[in-house]
Amino acid sequence: MRIITGINRDYQVSVHGENLLKDYLRRRHSVTKLVVHLVFTTKYRRKLFDGYMIRQLRDAFESACVKLECELLEMDGEQDHVHLLVAYPPKLAVSVMVNNLKSTSSRQLRILNTHLTTQSKSGRLWSRAYFACSAGGATIETLKEYVSSQSTPD
Repeated sequence: MRIITGINRDYQVSVHGENLLKDYLRRRHSVTKLVVHLVFTTKYRRKLFDGYMIRQLRDAFESACVKLECELLEMDGEQDHVHLLVAYPPKLAVSVMVNNLKSTSSRQLRILNTHLTTQSKSGRLWSRAYFACSAGGATIETLKEYVSSQSTPD
């Protein structure tokens, strides 16, 4: 057991429970672990990226995530799209996060690679569309079993 000092009193927390929550975002009134899988495609699915540009995108996404209080868990891509796995706080809407990630990465990539503006007539790097899917540690079946196994009070 470990003692955690609160505002008006002390709380006992088991070390086992603390280890279970180590990957979770802990705030004053909530404990969360929100992870989203995002896919961004280039405008008209143009094959623009090479390995060096993917590394530049990773740096751009990481800097944007710091400003948004998110964590980039994983990122990789191919010539015409990128996949991101992002842990984010509950106060942040996915659409706002996507907008910030796309605009920041596009701006930084176009500054570092001046040839990109000549490859796109509109000067836009990303398509307006995106894919977002919640990603959790448990399957839907596991969650259903857990919820149904709860003891309902009489």
